[in-house]
Amino acid sequence: MKFDVSIPLLGFKDVKEVELEKIDEIFMKMSSCQDTNISFTLIDPFVLRDYDFEISDNVKETLEIDEKSNLLILNIVLIQTPIENSVVNFVGPLIFNTDNHKMAQIIISDSKEYGVAEKISGFLKSS
Repeated sequence: MKFDVSIPLLGFKDVKEVELEKIDEIFMKMSSCQDTNISFTLIDPFVLRDYDFEISDNVKETLEIDEKSNLLILNIVLIQTPIENSVVNFVGPLIFNTDNHKMAQIIISDSKEYGVAEKISGFLKSS
């Protein structure tokens, strides 16, 4: 599924279109359509923790979000070996409007409960 980047990705202002590819039930890959060297592994944050934030009116307008919009929220994860050492950026979620194929990255600037590089091991359930 391809998405237009409506608000530039931090550090990647030249990326105008991305493609999402499902890896499994938790992970996805997001690749730049312009530069095959740019790709990110994304994770569904809701499988790890309670995750809640406000989307500003400006972003809602840009992505044409209303109460009926189908949104996909994902976060960038830096995969490490072992997987428990991987870190997730909860401060910069990616918002995908699957109805109109527009996406943006936002920054949760006022959050004290989310970090920019939280170890995934802190959210894994012990068996």
